[in-house]
Amino acid sequence: MTDPTPDHRSALGLAVRALRHRRGLTLRQLADVLGVSSATLSAIENGKTGVSSERVAHLAEALEVPVDHLFGAGDGPAGAAPPRSVPSVEDWRHLPPLELDAALAGALSSFLEFGYHGATMRTIAERAGLSVPGLYHYYASKQEMLVALLDLTMHDLQARTAAALAEGHDPVSRFTHLVECLALYHTHRRELAFVGASEMRSLEPGARERVAALRRAEQALVDVEVEAGVRAGVFATTRPHEAARAVVTMCTALAQWFRRDGAATAEQVAEQYVDFALGLVRHDPSRAAQR
Repeated sequence: MTDPTPDHRSALGLAVRALRHRRGLTLRQLADVLGVSSATLSAIENGKTGVSSERVAHLAEALEVPVDHLFGAGDGPAGAAPPRSVPSVEDWRHLPPLELDAALAGALSSFLEFGYHGATMRTIAERAGLSVPGLYHYYASKQEMLVALLDLTMHDLQARTAAALAEGHDPVSRFTHLVECLALYHTHRRELAFVGASEMRSLEPGARERVAALRRAEQALVDVEVEAGVRAGVFATTRPHEAARAVVTMCTALAQWFRRDGAATAEQVAEQYVDFALGLVRHDPSRAAQR
């Protein structure tokens, strides 16, 4: 079948070639490390073939970069400092509150109530329990705080989806783990997720491009598993690209309406969303059992 995501294939191929050149590797040398033919690696670099999540992980390991760098994140001059407080992930289903410093907590509260453009350094300082000069001691601008919040959000999410993916053993389990992880994230971390979605437009161009690349990398994880499920015959959708987009969009939209005091818990919603997602990709358990 025709690969439905040429944009991801092209972006991945360009990144692999650039990183290979940066490391001074020939096509043959990298192919040997990966255990594939030069023709296969050439097809990947030219965007002519799909790449499984396992091979993406192998490429990242061979090129000594995080997986998100293979989808454009971290390129260019807008690279950010490491996020300030991303805890290690021992259980991706357990999301204790992130420890934000006082300034970022104040910024998050202000952005939620007033929006980025309505918030001021004074309102942020008041909510942080700091003076305005004290706030400037930690962050030079409102923009710097927004970037720090979005970096923290995306790196926390990346660590969790990577852990969820690693627990899967086939396209169905990897797909359902990713959906569950996304749903849990956008409910337990709904404030950060809401600001991350609603204030992307407020980022300055360099930071916006970098954060957008991180978001594309997360979408690509789901794309890869849906395509793998179709190839394996366990997903019957004829529109895998659109189905994968619909799945991620419905998960990210949770941040707009979920309430902790609502009728369902975050875990119950995540379970429901896994069922919805399996319906979107037309998964038939009885058909899968026959294979």
